[in-house]
Amino acid sequence: MTTPTPSTAPSLHPAVAVARSYLGTPFHHQARVRGVGVDCVGLVICVARELGHLPPAWDVTGYARQPDGSQLMHHLADRLVPVPQADMRPGDVVCVAFARHPQHVGVVGDYVHGGLSLIHADGQRGRVLETRLLFGAAMRFVQAFRWPGEGAAPVGLGGGVGGVA
Repeated sequence: MTTPTPSTAPSLHPAVAVARSYLGTPFHHQARVRGVGVDCVGLVICVARELGHLPPAWDVTGYARQPDGSQLMHHLADRLVPVPQADMRPGDVVCVAFARHPQHVGVVGDYVHGGLSLIHADGQRGRVLETRLLFGAAMRFVQAFRWPGEGAAPVGLGGGVGGVA
């Protein structure tokens, strides 16, 4: 019997299955095409479109390769339901920071060896991949979000981020 890789680990959440269908897709800033190119925001947008959470033509464009953290949080909070880190589960979207401001998003998966994983478009590695989700100094948790209608109770975002226009 072989141990499944993160890309073949079973998940009950459709967002995880859709996000995993992008594994190996090259990183390309502001692209939105499975197998051709996506960035971290594009991956979340493509998953949301495929699940019917966004209209097919809806998009966010014109952002820098390192996006404005307040605008990123605004777009996430406007369309998703914030949930506490302790309630994060497979299928959720998580926003993280590598430096001072929020700058990266991905879909939470169920890691094959237990715990959670992050399915994301990694600009440094040049493709969509799935890695164990570990927070620390190098990757700080900012906020988790759940798709509308999935039973999340809204929580405050803190830091005044929620009111950014």
